[in-house]
Amino acid sequence: MRFIHRRQFLTYSAAALATPALPGVAFADWPKDRPIRALVPFNAGSSIDIIGRIVTDPLAKQLGQTIVIENRGGAGGSIGSAMVAKADPDGYTLLINAAAHSGAPAAYPNLTYDAAKDFACIASFGSVPNVLLVAPSLGVKTVQEFVAKAKAGNLTYSSAGVGSATHWAAERFRVSAGFSGTHVPFRGGLEALTEVMTGRVDFCFIGISSSMPFIKEGKLIPLAVSSAKRSPSLPNVPTTVEAGFANSDYNYWTGMLAPAKTPRAIIDTLHAEVTKVLALPDVQQKLAVQGVEPQPMSPTEMDAMNKREIELNLKIAKEAGLKFN
Repeated sequence: MRFIHRRQFLTYSAAALATPALPGVAFADWPKDRPIRALVPFNAGSSIDIIGRIVTDPLAKQLGQTIVIENRGGAGGSIGSAMVAKADPDGYTLLINAAAHSGAPAAYPNLTYDAAKDFACIASFGSVPNVLLVAPSLGVKTVQEFVAKAKAGNLTYSSAGVGSATHWAAERFRVSAGFSGTHVPFRGGLEALTEVMTGRVDFCFIGISSSMPFIKEGKLIPLAVSSAKRSPSLPNVPTTVEAGFANSDYNYWTGMLAPAKTPRAIIDTLHAEVTKVLALPDVQQKLAVQGVEPQPMSPTEMDAMNKREIELNLKIAKEAGLKFN
């Protein structure tokens, strides 16, 4: 995407003021007018919160304006997302979210917002592969052995919560592989991992950064990754699709969005600046520690990806017979 220099942006902004656009939006002052608020719809210290801060700290310096992270957790991220959907589209309220955003319409049928139409995607921070994990005590070493065992009996699977990325990754694989199971949700990924390690739960899909220490210690066996391609962190572990299960991959994306009617010039400028941030070596190193792998795409491509994921999650929920409260 062509980078819009600040001088060019201000010129475009001044021209936009001459047309009847959005009341109260002072294009020429953005982003000097006041601090930018970035809502993270999950608790402080969560994976997406950490990733968001890694990106927004240098982004604020580049924009010459403070970016205040505001954590508004609850209801699978839908509470914070609803606040952004209803905010003024002036470039001063942004959303930092992840794949749970695309799963919300299926998990929460009574949402007060449209996860596609009420947002404009800005930039992808990257994707985080989820790993299919079992304890050595389960007695399987390959995906094929695991599926055979799952089809022979009703296995249990844990997640970091109903409608979480870890839940959707498990459901996509389960539907593709054609076996039944009992979902056991927890409040976080560590609890879900612990239950699998102790053998109280049979398997789970968890982010690669959270599970690597236990994999290295031999407490968990990685059978497959849910990403579209193999992870550099586990180069010898196949993807679920490679293992023979079509449409089982799950894109756990992370990124930045804005209210739908945010001026395109602001969207494009933010995209260009985030792209510069993601190219910084120290940012790349910090994101890699969190298991984030590059997933560059334009705002238009990200919008299309979000819509595809929403539709696919709705389809999976119907095929799997998922019932959400």
